[in-house]
Amino acid sequence: MMEVLLNDGSFSYDVHSLTKAFYPSEDVKIIPMENGKRIPADPVKTEQHKQAMAERENELIAVSVEEHEVSIRIRERLTEAAVPENCPRQEVKNILKKTLYHALCEENGHRLPWGTLSGIRPVKVPMRMMMNGHTETEARSYFQTTYLADDSRTALALAIAKRELAVLDGREPLSSGKRAAGGRQEILDGYSLYVSIPFCPSICLYCSFPSGTIGTYRKHIEEYLTALDKELSETALLMRGKKLLSVYIGGGTPTALEPEQLLRVMEMIGKHFDMSSLLEYTMEAGRPDTITREHLLNMRAHGVNRVSVNPQTMHQKTLDLIGRCHTVEDTERAFALAREAGFTDINTDLIIGLPGEREKEIMETLEAVRKLDPDALTVHSLAVKRSSRLHERMEEYGSSIEPVSENTMDAIIAEENKNGLAPYYLYRQKNIAGNLENIGFAKPGKAGLYNILMMEELHTVIACGAGAISKIVYPGLERIERAANVSDIASYLARTDEMIERKRSVLRAMREETD
Repeated sequence: MMEVLLNDGSFSYDVHSLTKAFYPSEDVKIIPMENGKRIPADPVKTEQHKQAMAERENELIAVSVEEHEVSIRIRERLTEAAVPENCPRQEVKNILKKTLYHALCEENGHRLPWGTLSGIRPVKVPMRMMMNGHTETEARSYFQTTYLADDSRTALALAIAKRELAVLDGREPLSSGKRAAGGRQEILDGYSLYVSIPFCPSICLYCSFPSGTIGTYRKHIEEYLTALDKELSETALLMRGKKLLSVYIGGGTPTALEPEQLLRVMEMIGKHFDMSSLLEYTMEAGRPDTITREHLLNMRAHGVNRVSVNPQTMHQKTLDLIGRCHTVEDTERAFALAREAGFTDINTDLIIGLPGEREKEIMETLEAVRKLDPDALTVHSLAVKRSSRLHERMEEYGSSIEPVSENTMDAIIAEENKNGLAPYYLYRQKNIAGNLENIGFAKPGKAGLYNILMMEELHTVIACGAGAISKIVYPGLERIERAANVSDIASYLARTDEMIERKRSVLRAMREETD
């Protein structure tokens, strides 16, 4: 365990995230400090813990934020930076992170690709700057000066920001062939709907999402759909007067439902919501073994124009290891069925850094997927989540997980560009392999609008179903309020009215403040 002494708890998240990025295998703990002394969370420390930390006292990091100075002490090395008088809190945080970053770089002998950035939305920074009239050169300079990101990641963030703006402004068409009549402002003023179907055939080794196996919950599915119908109905009333621009049905695995059950979900959405302004309708089919011709034909009949088929890897040995319960041939079959059903916008998700897979296996998977010719591809770097089975079994699998290198990710970007799929959105996660990123690639005209809007938090995403989180974006993009639904399915069934009221309360507060 690594302990970090910190005298200002409001910076705990940033200090923890940055330290953890340099020491990914360590359990990093933030210890509050006052007058140069630690304030133990538990005043009674065991002799065993005292002895263990005494042996590692030289590994402690002491972080101090004072009125006019930030100081970082690692071992005997002291790094300091001045804080200007009356410095805004955000700037104090930037000074702190840069000072800590320089100290950790010196201590470890290496830099991080994304510099001090610890948030999940790095593209949001240059994108907002360019939306507000700054030039690409100004955005680049600010990004590198403020966050110390390297040249390749800065260039990647700027390229994606420019493509996202091209989609919003209608310069790059959507796969549906539709455009927002009012341009970018209509998109910002509209909203998206996310619908959660929290059931899967099995729970994958790496998964931390709040979903349950279809076998366990089969007898509750009809009850769940009834509760979801009520939430959708009330939510549609709450959103009257706003244009619904995109719908995303995710999970879980929506196609784990029987065709008639998933059909009922689409019928409920069509019944309650005005779909006349819809620009994109996505179904995250996910597991290839659950996708049937009937599912796909029902989707087409109800306006779904984008579908995800997600193998995660094209190596059968890995599929068996991570509990996917489908074959490589199932993926190929699902692709063929989707094309036969008329889908011209198919996305595929992959995870790199899975147990036992190195660059060789990753590139083999990319080659196998290339032959399927997806219209979009999302490449996720493995993130080991605390609530996943993988985290619980790291002693068993840890040695077989190789962090994704910057060279490997750059090779993937180069390969997809060569195949005609350019990056169009990006995000990061905690504990992500190699401290890198997840990237969405797409052919021209195939970028996923919902992914851009959700990731860059450009308009309200209203969410229904167990585990779904609504994000209400205030006019001007200056503030976001969340309304989270409970994750547990039984709790959701018992508290559906409460979930509706949470949305109503947040939306009411926003309207009262902005009217």
